[in-house]
Amino acid sequence: MKKKALASFGGSPIETQKAGLPMEQKRIADELDQRVAERTAQLAAANEELRNEVAERKRAEQALAASERDLSLIVNTVPGLAWSIRSDGHIEFLNQNFLDYLGLALDEVQKSGWTFPIHAEDTESFVRTRQAILASDSVGEVEARIRRSDGEFRWFLCRAVALRDPSGKVVKWFGINFDIEHRKRAEEELRDTQSKLAHMTRLMTIGQLTASIAHEVNQPLAGIITNANTCLRMLAAQPPNIEGARETARRTIRDGNRASEVIKRLRALFSKKDPALEPVDLNEATREVIALSLSKLQANRVILRTELADGLPNVSGDRVQLQQVILNLIQNGSDAMSSIDDRPREMLVKTERDGHEALCLTVRDVGVGVSEEDGARLFDAFYTTKGEGMGIGLSVSRSIIERHGGRIWTAGNAGPGVAFSFSIPLLPEQKTDADTTARAGTPRSMQRQSK
Repeated sequence: MKKKALASFGGSPIETQKAGLPMEQKRIADELDQRVAERTAQLAAANEELRNEVAERKRAEQALAASERDLSLIVNTVPGLAWSIRSDGHIEFLNQNFLDYLGLALDEVQKSGWTFPIHAEDTESFVRTRQAILASDSVGEVEARIRRSDGEFRWFLCRAVALRDPSGKVVKWFGINFDIEHRKRAEEELRDTQSKLAHMTRLMTIGQLTASIAHEVNQPLAGIITNANTCLRMLAAQPPNIEGARETARRTIRDGNRASEVIKRLRALFSKKDPALEPVDLNEATREVIALSLSKLQANRVILRTELADGLPNVSGDRVQLQQVILNLIQNGSDAMSSIDDRPREMLVKTERDGHEALCLTVRDVGVGVSEEDGARLFDAFYTTKGEGMGIGLSVSRSIIERHGGRIWTAGNAGPGVAFSFSIPLLPEQKTDADTTARAGTPRSMQRQSK
């Protein structure tokens, strides 16, 4: 009865322990399941992040590949010959256009060097300019003819720019060469047209001086005839006047040489030839033009005065073309004073130094002058202030002077009239001599400051 009571109360301790064991196992199993679920979630999140990272990297690689393809397409199709070199001058890259133009592979160009396709006449200046650009570490450009795969040379404008590291050191050079063959041909045609126009202007100007030219030639011819007749009379006298005949013969020779010089100057001004740069004595060239113009100036009642500086060095230029400019300026000055009656028609032709590297010639008149508006357009083609003018004389003069590396300008006088001036560079050796001479007369203290 007692056992029954215990049984009914709850069983034995062992049985109770056995009954609690599944509950503990269940708790542990639940915890394990929870941990597995958490770890699984973490792994799933990591896997998702990894998948996203892989996908992002793949997209980046695809974008980079596409960008490289686009860049390669742009570089290889750009309308120019693109290239890059290292800071030591080694060729690193040539785009496909450049390789196709040369008809060579990159390694062949690298073995041959970068000067082999340059025209022989351009190589020296190309190398010199290239070295100057590399030494200055700045943007630069140079023009040169480059040989194509078929042997034809074409003009290119070559431009380069430096790539620098954060410290400013040049890492490499990038550049592109643009084909300017058509531009060069157009420039050549323009120069030819300007030359023809200059020749036409010269003929027109000479036509206006026909009377003066005839007078210049007639004077020595008349002297020759007079001297020859005098010489014959002296030889026919009894006894013959040998000394007088000898003197008249000398005068005949003098007048013959004078006529010859006039013809020589006229032939030079009428000639049509390519410009030939040579040492030119500006004073002598000016005197020759004045000699041709003198009768015309006298007929127009122009009082000509000259101030030709002594000891001037030679300039570099084409003598005939420079004389054409001087002749045109003198003729313009004379025309500007043709209507002046209330004052003397004075003209000054002056030469002087323009710094250490050039000479300046000025023709100053006391004519009607020019307005500010006209002054700004006087050198434009086909612009004229004269009713019968064509407006090409001063335009051609400007072209000639600028082709000589000089400049031409106009300025009003303190009184009436206007002054036309042009400046022409000296010969290179004359520039050095002039600078040396100038510095020789400069105190040492000032020489040190100028350095």
